[in-house]
Amino acid sequence: MGKHVQTARQDVASARRIVVKVGSSSLADAAGGLDADRVDALVDVLATARQRPPAPPGGRPREIVLVSSGAIAAGLAPLGLRRRPRDLARQQAAASVGQGLLMARYTASFARYGIRAGQILLTSDDTSRRAHHRNASRTLDKLLAMGALPVVNENDTVATDEIRFGDNDRLAALVAHLVHADLLVLLSDVDGVYDGDPRLADSTRITEVHDPADLDGVPIGSTGKAGVGTGGMVTKVEAAAIAAAAGIPVVLTSASHAADALAGRDTGTYFHPAPRRSADRLLWLQHASTPRGALILDDGAVRAVVEGRKSLLPAGIAAAEGEFTAGDPVELRDTSGRAIARGLVGFDAREIPRLMGRSTHDLARELGPAYEREVVHRDDLVLLTT
Repeated sequence: MGKHVQTARQDVASARRIVVKVGSSSLADAAGGLDADRVDALVDVLATARQRPPAPPGGRPREIVLVSSGAIAAGLAPLGLRRRPRDLARQQAAASVGQGLLMARYTASFARYGIRAGQILLTSDDTSRRAHHRNASRTLDKLLAMGALPVVNENDTVATDEIRFGDNDRLAALVAHLVHADLLVLLSDVDGVYDGDPRLADSTRITEVHDPADLDGVPIGSTGKAGVGTGGMVTKVEAAAIAAAAGIPVVLTSASHAADALAGRDTGTYFHPAPRRSADRLLWLQHASTPRGALILDDGAVRAVVEGRKSLLPAGIAAAEGEFTAGDPVELRDTSGRAIARGLVGFDAREIPRLMGRSTHDLARELGPAYEREVVHRDDLVLLTT
């Protein structure tokens, strides 16, 4: 193992606040139901890692947040379902039954080590709306401060297609950002990212990723397995990229190698964090916000926003779509409909039509000084393309 890899793994070993994500397929038995032995095995690893002080000696005790799938899988057998249903209503019914069973299993298993588990159920709204975002952050921080181990899951019982994370990998990356984690560990069926199908002998595990471009040409889509879960290797790599952009190192490996990953040993694929942590609001804006509408920009405004990194002024707006209020996230699109950026809008949707195509000077003269400002300020804007 090279010196650089050793340094990276030492950084993993010294992490104090850790988010661990486990998928349904790592907790399910052959029939697709919840496997109590697998849950206990995972809890054994987490409890041991939590009780082991991080390096260097004398560091503060470790804190672990578990993002766990498995509610729908746990509810299949009690409802007489042989496989994960495709329709949302039955998924929600299975989650309703299974979530209690899943938490009961975790509660009993962590109790063997004197650890209290606390349940946190989130929807995308809880990370896309700033007030909800702050509330979730405060709750997680308080649970950790009180010595509990939060178990986070998507609230499948009430989440609709419009407010779903889609998979718990993305949720885990956002939770890691939410709690300012020092490390994110994504547990999969496969012990890392491979340069080919991991089932083939000539495929090699990629030990480190410095930049998402390092994986260009790697057939990520073929490295995941299908099962009772919704995610695959693609979603895990995307989640790792989100966390790395937030300045959080990531280890992607299999559940069977979780102990090695948490101990900083050479397992899985290590994603290096970005040199500079993204501003909280910009990372939230890019990866967690749900646009409430869209502004269509003329060609000059597109160049100003993308190439000049300028704010969006009323003069550059050609059209507006959707119902939104000042402070809501909106998508900025070019005239072909391609999303180029996302930002927090400074005006209500009903105000935009009389602002479009006009200079701030003219607007201030006609409507008052409050209108001599940007529609989207560059500090509240993140590019989606270059």
